[in-house]
Amino acid sequence: MFAVLTSARKVLWRVVALFSILVLASCEAIPVAGGGGGKGQRVDPGAPVPVALLVPRGGGNSGDDALARSLENAARLAIADLQGVDVDLRVYGTAGNAAQAQQSAMQAISDGAKIILGPVYAESANAVAVAAAPRSVNVLSFSNNTTIADGNLWVLGPTFQNTANRLVSYARGQGKSRFMVVHADDVSGQLGNQAIQQAVSRSGGSIVGTVSHEFSQEGVVSAVPRIVSTARDGDADAIFMTANSAGALPLLTQMLPEAGLGPDVTQYIGLTRWDVPAQTLDLPGVQNGWFATPDPSKTAAFRSRYQAANGEAPHPIAGLAYDGIAAIGALASRGRQDALSASSLTQGAGFEGTGGIFRLRADGTNERGLAVATIRNRQVVVIDPAPRAFGGAGS
Repeated sequence: MFAVLTSARKVLWRVVALFSILVLASCEAIPVAGGGGGKGQRVDPGAPVPVALLVPRGGGNSGDDALARSLENAARLAIADLQGVDVDLRVYGTAGNAAQAQQSAMQAISDGAKIILGPVYAESANAVAVAAAPRSVNVLSFSNNTTIADGNLWVLGPTFQNTANRLVSYARGQGKSRFMVVHADDVSGQLGNQAIQQAVSRSGGSIVGTVSHEFSQEGVVSAVPRIVSTARDGDADAIFMTANSAGALPLLTQMLPEAGLGPDVTQYIGLTRWDVPAQTLDLPGVQNGWFATPDPSKTAAFRSRYQAANGEAPHPIAGLAYDGIAAIGALASRGRQDALSASSLTQGAGFEGTGGIFRLRADGTNERGLAVATIRNRQVVVIDPAPRAFGGAGS
């Protein structure tokens, strides 16, 4: 029975295929080749701020073109919301590849760009940072791949470490201390595992077992007995899964309860969004599981405003373009020539974005204020609200 996907699972996997491709592309490990220390270009406080937006259009891929349109629309929506700040936004296509992205970045800098927003894919973002570093131009990319973050390159996408930190902190507050990790043996799964391990170590909890599986249906099936025995041997009171709905999550949450290790025995925790796509909420095994999510009320408000302005729903990562413009506008409104410097970008108070508060860290990663949610009766229920402000300085 375990070796056959139900038709419902097959449909769910097809629905999230495009989303999966985007996530996997942005999670590929890439050596950091940037530099320049992120000093940043100086700006004229009395003039519009020249911002280059790099989007993945022009490569003949309809999905990339739709994403590019959504990112540009979100950026323009953010510009319209700015008060007392003018942004001169110029949009450049990357064709979804690193070589064109680098050429576009060089053209943008020649055109006077003081900061670059985008691109999406990690390899492209790395190439852009390399080109921009000698001119002290900082890059706020839409990637979530922290392996490229450093120097003059920041990632705006949600990171595994930030999510793991939030969930482990909440779990520890609920008395959970013995964590087990289940992850795919691909790059994304390995990075997720590392983030969970670090978060648990910092929290004073313990990892009582780790089980990896191949990124395949057969790999998940063969891993289930090992997961069950490892959890029982370690007396795990929480199982942390790195899988999303495009990967092993549907099978794991079906098969583990059938094997006697359901959410009534140990707490399920997800490193990924368990409410995306919406069909995931129908899976019996995810009920009462914990996952992290941006502030739902703020996310809904952004989606509503975007739809009203553009006649269609935003792409799932379109809000990152809005966030980037919001941060640039907030800093420029202070009237300082060093508004786009590394020290300004990483100021501890952070910024207000489409999903709540966020701030950029000195290591090129980001921290986002996340809510902790669960699924009850196929509905998302927030069990710990997102913070409204950061405590302490960023680092």
